[in-house]
Amino acid sequence: MISLFFPVAVAYAEGGAAAGNQSAGILGFAPFIAIIFIFYFLLIRPQQKSAKKHQELLQKLEKGDNVITRGGLHGRIVNVKEDIITVEIADNVRVKVERSSIGARKAEGS
Repeated sequence: MISLFFPVAVAYAEGGAAAGNQSAGILGFAPFIAIIFIFYFLLIRPQQKSAKKHQELLQKLEKGDNVITRGGLHGRIVNVKEDIITVEIADNVRVKVERSSIGARKAEGS
């Protein structure tokens, strides 16, 4: 039974080794390249899109918008300066927050 496969093994050992070593080096990097693509499309790209969307939200904030801060405070914007936003969280209760601490904009009816 072993003698049936022996000629095949000898043929690979004689001529196939030189060509196989060159392609094995290139194919050895294929899993690493695949992992890089997977990380890019599943982790990096969605995070970049989310950050870009949040940056656009921060640029469009205006007086009167209902917002939620990253700390969980719900309120209405009463004053907008360059980096500081004043949010009214209750009647006559105003807090100043950094523009970057705004997490989301609420719908008008919420």
